[in-house]
Amino acid sequence: MPVKVSVIVPVYNPGPYIEDCITSLLKQSLPPDEYEVVFVDDGSTDQTPARLDALAAEEPRFRVFHQENSGWSGKPRNVGIAASRGEYVMFVDNDDYLGDEALQRMYDYGVANGADVVVGKMAGRGRSVPVELFRRNRPRASVADAPLIDSLTPHKMFRRAFLDEIGLRFPEGRRRLEDHVFVTEAYLRAANVSVIGDYVCYYHVRRDDSSNAGFQRFDPVGYFKNLREALDVVEQYTEPGKVRDSLYRRWLRVEMVERLRGRRLLSKPDDYRRKQFEEIHAVVAERFGPDVATGLLPTQQVVAALISADRYDDVVAFAEWEIGLALSAGPKTVEWRDGTLRIDFAAEFTTGGTPMTFPGGGVPTPLDGPPADIAEAIAWVGAHTVDRFGQATLDLLVRERSSGAQYFQPIELTREIVPVEDSGQVRLVLRGTATVDPATAVDGAPLGGGLWDTYARVRLGGWSKEARIGPGSRKAHSAASAGVVGGLVILPYWTDQHGHLSLDVDHASKRLGLSRLDPAAVGLSGGRLRAPLPLHVPADTAVLLRLTSPDRSVETPGTLSPTGEGALLEATLPVADLGSVTWRTALCPAPDADERRFLPLPLALRADTSSVKVVRTPRPSAVRRLARRARRALAAVLGRRTASRAAKARKA
Repeated sequence: MPVKVSVIVPVYNPGPYIEDCITSLLKQSLPPDEYEVVFVDDGSTDQTPARLDALAAEEPRFRVFHQENSGWSGKPRNVGIAASRGEYVMFVDNDDYLGDEALQRMYDYGVANGADVVVGKMAGRGRSVPVELFRRNRPRASVADAPLIDSLTPHKMFRRAFLDEIGLRFPEGRRRLEDHVFVTEAYLRAANVSVIGDYVCYYHVRRDDSSNAGFQRFDPVGYFKNLREALDVVEQYTEPGKVRDSLYRRWLRVEMVERLRGRRLLSKPDDYRRKQFEEIHAVVAERFGPDVATGLLPTQQVVAALISADRYDDVVAFAEWEIGLALSAGPKTVEWRDGTLRIDFAAEFTTGGTPMTFPGGGVPTPLDGPPADIAEAIAWVGAHTVDRFGQATLDLLVRERSSGAQYFQPIELTREIVPVEDSGQVRLVLRGTATVDPATAVDGAPLGGGLWDTYARVRLGGWSKEARIGPGSRKAHSAASAGVVGGLVILPYWTDQHGHLSLDVDHASKRLGLSRLDPAAVGLSGGRLRAPLPLHVPADTAVLLRLTSPDRSVETPGTLSPTGEGALLEATLPVADLGSVTWRTALCPAPDADERRFLPLPLALRADTSSVKVVRTPRPSAVRRLARRARRALAAVLGRRTASRAAKARKA
């Protein structure tokens, strides 16, 4: 069968970080005979070459090529292209990994839409990835109608014949931004680019030791020389005007202005940042007309104007002002409504820990030249931020803690300008009501089991900032009752340390509040049990009740029905089968789940031949309590040892 996809992985001393990559490549849903993996070892000096050779000996779809170190990823990727046999080639870095269905989804989507390039949704683990590009699926996209230029890493799928037709390969040697040159030309010459926004295809990982190539400090002279080569590609394949300016704006914004803002600038030594500023100023003076900076957001326009005017000290001063800005996202209410979780919250920028204020009046003027001083720069930014407040956006995202995958949730937004008494200043407050439906929150699919964190994301005045929702009123407590929705048990709770809002899906037990059940509120009549539970259900929900005695267990079906602020559990007990013993009880709220989970209830039943009554839950004996404590202590010690060994392995 023809190979559909060739995955090309350049490899250089990844150590244990390559294992997640290998695992994800083995787990792909695309049939094994329809894809291949080409590892190109670029002179690794660790144990990786032997590891890959052994892997290739076991797996026919894996091939390995060894070469002397070339200095960067361009040559290994080109070697992989030359060796590839697939209709499409997909580039993966050795410390990243793929979603299980990535190759199949990207290939099918590319074929269905006649795409020369397929861009799969990315999730960042410890590193930033584009967000707006993946807000939705884009079957037909171009640089003129989609923010493709925000994604210039090579982690995409390219039609092999397209690369051959236009003769496109990566620049080679010890250099930077080879991916910018390659991807930009691909975008500009492709007949079509397709973007997948509803499935995380690629997980972009920052190593624990931050040794990824992209995080290493670079030589500014060489870096911006290589950047000019990407600008040359734009100049070659576009005409002067709007599109070209918008593309140039990406490099001005991301590679220049943003490097000279806030902590990103101030964390560097002064001599290094001065040299970086000099190189950036040279590129701006050589290549960019005034219309490039005009399209930037207010804060970015100020920095760009200071760069153009060669005012390094003022760039530093502006960064020192910006470093105090943060986003606050305070929750108002968190409640269940008809099977969805509604989160009301307010977000605004803060400075020095207090709400940020802006000029309350005046008409903003264009920035025709650099501001006279930093005070004027701040005032200009403030006036334009107020003027553009109607364009401010507020989003709520749920982010899977284990993977970094994040998903937008539906939100209702209101914008409020709040006067600050006797000051002539105003506060800019964004209020949102987000709706999280556990059954569809992951781009139409249900939330997966595990922990999910909630984030507010605000774009306003040239700032794009994120903040956790919180703090809540009660740290380490539930934010609302647990919900049983779509076969999932979801507990909204405030985190222990900071009181941020998170969701526990199918893991929580103690915090669910079932221990609050008062046995006196339980009704028993004719073998029919009725018990009020602090759970939200949107409609009658089938459950299982497990009864456990010292020598056996019995399961009986039941129903959770909505009632008031909780749910009523009803189940018919098999009285004749119970005998004269005491039974502990446990509830399975999702009996159709692949792995059924039973939650203990603080309820014991005493049966005889004709009736059942509620009794006090038996306490474990002193011996059992002591054994339980010992097991917990042993587990904690073993957990610490495992964590220590893992940390040592990561450092090795």
